[in-house]
Amino acid sequence: QVQLVESGGGLAQAGGSRRLSCVASGRAFGSIPAGWFRQAPGKEREFVASISWSGSSTFYEDSVKGRFTISRDNAKNTVYLQMNSLKPEDTAVYYCAADPEGDYTQSADWGYWGQGTQVTVST
Repeated sequence: QVQLVESGGGLAQAGGSRRLSCVASGRAFGSIPAGWFRQAPGKEREFVASISWSGSSTFYEDSVKGRFTISRDNAKNTVYLQMNSLKPEDTAVYYCAADPEGDYTQSADWGYWGQGTQVTVST
């Protein structure tokens, strides 16, 4: 079992930045991949970014490439999502996920989820 708790959400202006954190507890978090998804009102949950267990490999959804950076600190059991150059369309609830199988971009293939943190980007 892995428990995930996100933090760092809030209100940001367009062009601004926010850093999300996800602290894990339970099973050896440092040995499994992690990722971030988001869900806007009325839309399906969508993949944002993923990171390998070691942090050496990352993958991003096209619309966030060059603006968002996923990283992890296994000594702190924490995964981060640094979000820069925020846009109003980035407004969503952001979810941390861990332990995927199969297609990392599909939410159904991830085993553990946090409760989510709201990010709202204003114009």
